[in-house]
Amino acid sequence: MLDQRFYWGTTRKAIVAFGNMFNSITIDRKDADGNSAETLRIPLAYVPKQKFLARIQQQPSLDDRPVQVVLPRMSFEMLSLTYDFNRKISPVQQNRAINATNNTLDTQYAPTPYNIQVALYIYAKNQDDGLQIVEQILPYFNPDYNLTMKTIPQMGIKNDLPILLEGISFEDTYEGDFSDRRSIIWTLSFTMKLNYYGPINRQGIIKKVVTNTYSDAALLNKQSTMTVQPDPTSAKPGDPIGFIETFEDF
Repeated sequence: MLDQRFYWGTTRKAIVAFGNMFNSITIDRKDADGNSAETLRIPLAYVPKQKFLARIQQQPSLDDRPVQVVLPRMSFEMLSLTYDFNRKISPVQQNRAINATNNTLDTQYAPTPYNIQVALYIYAKNQDDGLQIVEQILPYFNPDYNLTMKTIPQMGIKNDLPILLEGISFEDTYEGDFSDRRSIIWTLSFTMKLNYYGPINRQGIIKKVVTNTYSDAALLNKQSTMTVQPDPTSAKPGDPIGFIETFEDF
């Protein structure tokens, strides 16, 4: 069963789609008169929270280095992968598609549903920056947001990718004296509902059907044979065809 090699990049596609959702967020810095003085695009990276915090903690003092980790920033990471019993369907169902290149019928069994837990982290050095970022995200999740993902292009399969916002937490890491750096961290927890597909099985196109009829089912005395073939016999999938029927009596 596990001797077929295949890879559809399902998890990778989902993670890339998730990151692209938050890759263009900007915030405004205002002057004393309330006018926009600066517009910042928030950098986004796939970095675990602890690794990013370690980078900040390596530069705890405002006087240590001339250039520090610039805030605000965002990062995200995949936390877990769990089976979704609520979306289970019959495993014997199949998807079918005609492969015109190889003149074959491609089949693929029904997908297996899994949920991916993903965390999005927002790092800011003041409250307003963090609030601007969070407020640009929350209205789109009520509580979910759907993306369309080309799951198996070879089979023409596209899936909706529901992304649910499960929870939000907030922490203000401000310790030590006034020379220490302040970090405000928002954590948004998401669940993505994925479908994982197995290998594609290929079989030739049926171009000849033979039916035998019998006068006595118990004795299996053959009475006649009917043969059906496409016309022309060289037709490919999608071509207009007729049928050639041949009868033989015995």
